[in-house]
Amino acid sequence: MTAGGASPGAGAPSGGGSGGTVVSTGGQSGAAGLSIAGNNTGGNPSSGGAPSGGQGGSVSSTAGASSGGAGAPGTAGGSGAALPSAGCGKAAGLMNGRASIDVSGTMREYILALPTDYDQNHPYRLIFGWHPWGGSAQQVASGGYYGLQTQAKGSAIFVAGEGLDFGGNGKGWGNEDGQDIALLNALLDRFRAQLCIDENRIFSTGFSFGGMFSFAAGCSPTSMMRAIAPMAGNTSVAGCQSGTRPVAMMGFHGTDDTVVAIDGGRTGRDAFAKRNNCTTQTMPTTPTWCDAAGQSYQPCTCVTYQGCTDGYPVIWCEFKGPHTPAPNSGPTLWSFFSQF
Repeated sequence: MTAGGASPGAGAPSGGGSGGTVVSTGGQSGAAGLSIAGNNTGGNPSSGGAPSGGQGGSVSSTAGASSGGAGAPGTAGGSGAALPSAGCGKAAGLMNGRASIDVSGTMREYILALPTDYDQNHPYRLIFGWHPWGGSAQQVASGGYYGLQTQAKGSAIFVAGEGLDFGGNGKGWGNEDGQDIALLNALLDRFRAQLCIDENRIFSTGFSFGGMFSFAAGCSPTSMMRAIAPMAGNTSVAGCQSGTRPVAMMGFHGTDDTVVAIDGGRTGRDAFAKRNNCTTQTMPTTPTWCDAAGQSYQPCTCVTYQGCTDGYPVIWCEFKGPHTPAPNSGPTLWSFFSQF
């Protein structure tokens, strides 16, 4: 891991909670670039500054409200029965907003968003959203968890974790000594005990460093993800443990990404195609978001791998674009997660 020269980081998804096209190129200049396992992460990829407002609060309790819906692309996975957590049937032991949790002696923070009409007897989907390098939990929460919160229409609980400093260039998900997977597992234990979640429907998404950690979350044999949707990520930094349990995946990467090279994303894709017993044959589709909000991302194609373990599809989307989240991210991500 060698430091490169200073370069501007790609802009982070800024504010906003809807599922509009998320292609912000603003944000502050990146810190020194880092060449990570051959994939240039371009310094502070997508810090973009945390938007104001949103679901912050004092460091004590937990999360904001939910809302929205959309149809599924490409392939449908098996849903299976709900598996209620131990917290079902009890009054919520956690509240909306920012909170802290002790993880092996280190205090970590996160923001939790419960549905407005939270029902203690209803097992909810649990969706984690991870910020890019130099970003924050507030950034993800204020952006509506990449637009997913509006789409969910109160059917999911959302969590945005706060990373730790990585290389002196801002908060990220380096997962040194497994410390970020330890955070994820600690949060899962807390939510299972104090909230009503569906343990068969736990999901992860994130952009840039957050995409890298979504890969790591799916790879971990302890995190029990049902599906992940990494955006502009790879597996070379946060890692990819060699678990054997299948995990559905829909990944996104711009072909013109000069911050996190697309080859790293493809390596992550291949790891899940192998894990889910897919063949090398694919079926291509061209999603409607390839021409979203008046901007064309052509050439743009999603391929669905064939022969995967039933209910665990692997979908890979490449589009002409820079270091950016999935176009039209709210409806796009929700259409994938909501099929399970």
